[in-house]
Amino acid sequence: MEEDKFYNNIQKALDDLPENFSILEEQIDVGIQMKYFEFTKSLREKDISEECFEAREELFNKEVDEERKKEILTAIAVYDDVKAYRTLEKFVQEADGDLKQWGTLALQESRMLMHSSLLDEQQVFISTGLGGKGQKLRYFVVFLSVSEHEMLTETQQKLLKDELIFELNKHEGVFESMDFMEGFSSALVMLPIKAEIKNVFQNVISECNQYGGFLREDMVITNVKILSRGEIIQLIHQKKNQENDELENE
Repeated sequence: MEEDKFYNNIQKALDDLPENFSILEEQIDVGIQMKYFEFTKSLREKDISEECFEAREELFNKEVDEERKKEILTAIAVYDDVKAYRTLEKFVQEADGDLKQWGTLALQESRMLMHSSLLDEQQVFISTGLGGKGQKLRYFVVFLSVSEHEMLTETQQKLLKDELIFELNKHEGVFESMDFMEGFSSALVMLPIKAEIKNVFQNVISECNQYGGFLREDMVITNVKILSRGEIIQLIHQKKNQENDELENE
């Protein structure tokens, strides 16, 4: 029931989106995104955009510390000048690590500001850990096998992959990659932002299970990060323990 409520809330939020929105394409750690937006909120109260714009060349000085660069990046992201945008663009091309991700968020914000100024209309910015492209979001989905300690056979692997691609095509989705391991199979895909994500993957499971019932009805779907094998196994165990607790409480 909790999972249904979770998916329904996501679906409602996506269905209520305005026509003008911008999706962050890059895969950026959600922790960094949270820190960026928190930093943005505190920095806007200082109103130092012009000062940081004048000091923008510090971004390319190796002697300047990381915190100062984050301050400049965040401040000039809302400075309405094409030079600010070009500075951020150049920085992202040259930077690496966390600062590159920070700069990418600033660049996206600057891009939205320019679009809003040119089109005279507000845009909504959508960012997830896995990013997306155009009007599509990227998802990491895990299909759970009925046999926990066995890999799917080659025939079952082909069937699952073919059915997934077929279902994605029906919804203008994009297949990117797929991996098979003992007990589960994972895939990286993109779907239009307003697609009913849970139904898409449930249809895949239903089609596959017509040929031997080798997949469980439940699944794992996230747009936050690509889960490691250990993280997937941990989620499966948590789910199993939760189900056992619910049975004991009945």
